[in-house]
Amino acid sequence: MNTTYLLLEVRRIVRDVPALFFIVALPCFLYLIFGATQDYADEPLLHGNVALYITVGMAAYGAVTATSSIGGMAAVERAQGWGRQLGLTPMRDWQFILVKTQVAVLLALIPVVGVFALGHATGAEGSTTAWAVSALAVVAGAVTFSLYGLVIGLAFGSESAVNAASGMLVILAFLGNLFFPLSGTLLEIGRFTPLYGYAGLVRYPVNEGHGSSSPMEAGRDPDSLLWLLGNLGFWTLALGLLAVWLVRRGRPRQ
Repeated sequence: MNTTYLLLEVRRIVRDVPALFFIVALPCFLYLIFGATQDYADEPLLHGNVALYITVGMAAYGAVTATSSIGGMAAVERAQGWGRQLGLTPMRDWQFILVKTQVAVLLALIPVVGVFALGHATGAEGSTTAWAVSALAVVAGAVTFSLYGLVIGLAFGSESAVNAASGMLVILAFLGNLFFPLSGTLLEIGRFTPLYGYAGLVRYPVNEGHGSSSPMEAGRDPDSLLWLLGNLGFWTLALGLLAVWLVRRGRPRQ
């Protein structure tokens, strides 16, 4: 039954063309704008070049968009009564969560494969370790952001709220240093936002926390691995606790 439900979920997502556009086509388009077409794309970094650095960032943006939408829609489905329908089947709550997690991972793989393939074809270069570890980090870390979608879905219980949350990811991506290097006050603010630690971790295999080495980052100290892990860990814990609280708050109304 779990396999059947998983296949149905994947089939439903594949038919949602607008969602797939934002998950795959938009990150590829952004990579072409900020990466492949720029003169600095071939500049070398510690374990790759700037094009690879941007490739990883755009793949990460597509992956978090995918996983946050899965988490949000899972919450909306349960709020609208789908959970009670599943309660009539042998499927347990943990099995439902497992299926949704598998769907999130599969969906996160789509932008990773798409953007990495495009990057490889348009000049992104790096060590085998940098490519492989970055790809794994993008997928593994993105699952955390299903909690972000889950919190929005539980708090508002509507598809429009989940769509708005996906739009908010654009702002968080800018503050998280995913699109272009920040400096000054914006950088200091961005270091405490949810996507900053994730963005730094997925790019760490390429340049070990040194950023893209652009003129805007001249003289900036590299981000430590401990700080990046702490940022992602804090937001994972905070979103997880908030999701648990929202679930408990909603039980008396059921």
